Amino acid sequence: MAKEGLGFIIVAIIFLIGLFLLFILFGNIVSLVGAMIFFSISLFLFFFFRDPERTVPGGENLILSSADGKVIFIKSFDHLEFTGGSGTQVSVFMSVFDVHVNRAPISGQVKYFKYNPGKFLPAFQDKSSLENEQTELGIENDHGRVVLKQIAGIIARRIVCKIKPGDSVRAGERFGMIKFGSRIDLFLPANVEIKVKLNQKVRAGETIIGIFEK
Repeated sequence: MAKEGLGFIIVAIIFLIGLFLLFILFGNIVSLVGAMIFFSISLFLFFFFRDPERTVPGGENLILSSADGKVIFIKSFDHLEFTGGSGTQVSVFMSVFDVHVNRAPISGQVKYFKYNPGKFLPAFQDKSSLENEQTELGIENDHGRVVLKQIAGIIARRIVCKIKPGDSVRAGERFGMIKFGSRIDLFLPANVEIKVKLNQKVRAGETIIGIFEK
């Protein structure tokens, strides 16, 4: 389980125990109903903050998915300074039923980090990539450069990112999460062969999004 969920789970369990004790002591049916509600909430939180191990495929030129979910956009972009020109954007939408731990798409060094406060539009909308609250990371290795965006959504109100400029990461390594559903955008340079299709389900740290061509 991702430790970012411990606070939510502890609070839910405290309410569950308190309400159940009120029912035991006073026979208050309302307390029993409340305890059942918080029992359900606790189960959901354990499910939501699950953090399964993943088998990371080998290959230094691979670009892996940073999120579990569904590919909702595959489109070209004209220019991005960090990637050195045009390329392809691949966006993965995470529903509340997906694992929300984010993983590094490539091995390399974090060259920059930028936080952009913004709106909380539904993450499946195209304009959320520009207008929503988000963090933006640039990662570089010997094969090329990748830009990654963690984008908050209409429900997601907390972005967790544990890496900073100068840090080294390994492909498939956990680096953060977005709480309660949102989206990850990957901006890949022109020398990347895209290996996923629109509406494809992907898994963080396992699914190959693209391959750097030599």
